[in-house]
Amino acid sequence: MSTQPVRTRGPVARILMGVLVFQLGIGGLLILGDMQGLRLPTLGPSAPRLTEPVRPGDQRRTFRPDRDRPVVQPARNPGELPDRLVLAQSDGATYRLEGGISAGDADRLSDMLTQAEPAPDTLILQSPGGSVQDALALGRFIRSQGISTRMLSGEFCYSACPYLLAAGVERDIDPDASVGVHQHYFGENTFLPAAFAVEDIQRGQGEVMTYLNDMGIDPLVMQHALSTPPDQIYVLLPEELDTYGFTQPAQ
Repeated sequence: MSTQPVRTRGPVARILMGVLVFQLGIGGLLILGDMQGLRLPTLGPSAPRLTEPVRPGDQRRTFRPDRDRPVVQPARNPGELPDRLVLAQSDGATYRLEGGISAGDADRLSDMLTQAEPAPDTLILQSPGGSVQDALALGRFIRSQGISTRMLSGEFCYSACPYLLAAGVERDIDPDASVGVHQHYFGENTFLPAAFAVEDIQRGQGEVMTYLNDMGIDPLVMQHALSTPPDQIYVLLPEELDTYGFTQPAQ
């Protein structure tokens, strides 16, 4: 199966321009906040809790990884998910990959997947997200190995996890699984001044859009991520997963 990038034109250019303007505006506010010791308030009304059902046009929910789970119930209750990704054999060449995505997980999990016997052909995912850079690096490894990804009913894949989901050469997503995106945290997790943090996030968003395009996912899905604060999650409906290419074979 070919893994050549899907070529997109106008929409990506418009998104990149919008990201630049958006991040420059946030940069000014962050620098002002640094100078005055202020934190930026969350704009707009607070979102409902993640336990409330999601409906078209009402898809933002509050989200704290250590507390919030979607309203649908998984067939398999994992209890508290580990802070770092855990790889476990499920059935034959199908493995489960679940837990938070931490710094260093890309190299660690790439080694584990390489050494696994039998070699994995499918990864069942469940994760609240975490390190974007590790998700992108591990995702590229998953694609290079020709591994498919799957989500089961009631399970969830949020924040950086959809980048792992996108990596599958085949992507099987149960209609009752929950896939969500949002802005990625920055500032609090870096020792750099705000001006440099903004530069980093602009570069990072460019990397994410390139990655999605390479995986055959429409980068326009980022419109939902960029408009959803880090303490909320935008849950993608099944029809949106279709529209943005998550349910299509890799190109």
